[in-house]
Amino acid sequence: MTKADIVEKVADKTGFTRREAVELVEEVFSIVKATLESGETIKLSGFGNFTVKQKKDRRGRNPQTGEAITIEARRILTFKPSSILKQALKT
Repeated sequence: MTKADIVEKVADKTGFTRREAVELVEEVFSIVKATLESGETIKLSGFGNFTVKQKKDRRGRNPQTGEAITIEARRILTFKPSSILKQALKT
């Protein structure tokens, strides 16, 4: 499913015009993005949690040369589905 598909479904289900649905979806995504960039967790009841985690530096190896390298620290996004979503996907 693409963003355009989401916009289409929002427009169909709410009765908003396509332009209004585009603005609504874009605003929701911009809020989600800004919240995650600031390091906050997003909890969507019945859906799941989006969390930004910090990974530390770690040792790795270049698979072509076998040379040891350091993989730098970074932030990653994780998603943990709710039990309701997990149950819905089982059926």
